[in-house]
Amino acid sequence: MKFFVDTADVTEIRDLAEKGLLDGVTTNPSLIAKTGRNFLETIREICALVPGPVSAEVSSTDAETMIAEGRKLARIAENVTVKVPLTWDGLKACRTLANEGTMVNVTLCFSANQALLAAKAGASFVSPFVGRLDDIGEDGMGLIRDIRQIYDNYPDFGTEILAASLRSPHHVTEAALAGADVSTIPPSIMKMLVNHPLTEKGLATFVSDWAKTGQTILNDDDLRTV
Repeated sequence: MKFFVDTADVTEIRDLAEKGLLDGVTTNPSLIAKTGRNFLETIREICALVPGPVSAEVSSTDAETMIAEGRKLARIAENVTVKVPLTWDGLKACRTLANEGTMVNVTLCFSANQALLAAKAGASFVSPFVGRLDDIGEDGMGLIRDIRQIYDNYPDFGTEILAASLRSPHHVTEAALAGADVSTIPPSIMKMLVNHPLTEKGLATFVSDWAKTGQTILNDDDLRTV
């Protein structure tokens, strides 16, 4: 499963990208507004940091303007993925932009039928919002499983399932088990994935036992050659 980070914080993105585990980024106008930075400049900087897809969302709701905005966003960098809402106008924009060779992420997906339409429209990604469905008493992860089964029934579909609105490490595990192609995760949750108390306990024991030996693996000469 691919890992995308869901943020517009360039510092966070740079830190995660340097670890070599980041496959892409998702943003939206709300996330960029929180940074107080210029929208287009921020997208350009993120695209330079991450070689994988960077979702940049249109701000309009009618197809004609979405297409124009999408074309402008796509010119920023080759890895821009234009994000459009799962509406009739959004699907029309998706089809036009996809036909022009632009990656498109159809967002705000809350049903399997919507995901089916996104695939028919040529979306590169569809973004089902797991947490928001859970909030209203529906089974967010069940939607991921349903979409996976539908897409697997039709091998010609090239749309990847991008599990969004993930709010815990458990959500990430469940998304992987359900067959999501991508999970987009807030930085705080992504950093939690590595944590486990038994790992920390085991490491503390190893460090203590090694210290008792009085030995070192590297000497000063070794460090100077690093």
